Amino acid sequence: MGLKIIITGATGMVGEGVLLTCLENPQVEQVLIVSRRHYDFTHPKLTERLVPDFFRLDTIAADLKGFDACFFCAGVTSIGKGEDEYRRLTYDTTIAFAQQLLAQSPDISFIYVSGAGTDSSEKGRSMWARVKGKTENDLAKLPFKKEYNFRPGFMKAVPGQKNPPRLYYAFAWMYPFLKLLMPNMTSTLQQVGTAMINAVTKGYPANVLEVKDINKLGAQ
Repeated sequence: MGLKIIITGATGMVGEGVLLTCLENPQVEQVLIVSRRHYDFTHPKLTERLVPDFFRLDTIAADLKGFDACFFCAGVTSIGKGEDEYRRLTYDTTIAFAQQLLAQSPDISFIYVSGAGTDSSEKGRSMWARVKGKTENDLAKLPFKKEYNFRPGFMKAVPGQKNPPRLYYAFAWMYPFLKLLMPNMTSTLQQVGTAMINAVTKGYPANVLEVKDINKLGAQ
């Protein structure tokens, strides 16, 4: 039997890239995307469940049973948001989703996408980095089978993606140069998705994966 995976954030660049990578991987049997907005795509492995917000998954609780892993790629920008609002949309939402998921699939592994520069101390000057750091730290305390925090840097989209932001296309042409000059700050989204699958199937010695760790695991 192959892997059964839940993915959030499919309507964003990271989640979409991870989704497309998972659908093409022979180790993956089934993908369920949980989202607040419809993702217009069909595939034999793919199903979708829509919820108004991630604080209330009771309407789809039965659909969350029996999964091997969740790749939590949903997220919002901190630009224009105060710390209380950003914390609710980032920390509160993620922890609520994770706790509800555990109630339905207690043997599940969880991978959270934070970002390069996340602050594990929770005390730094950067608001978003503190909030992401607390989210990572508290997810690690939950009784998942495995729990990993991915901190990607600049990512190259998977061919066929529809949801990269406009700003991505302004810098996409620079990827070959950035990879040459800063190899530990760049990844392809295919590497990210493959690394997630390998983390679940093979494991990794650390639960926080920086770009170099992601690229190493994604190359296996």
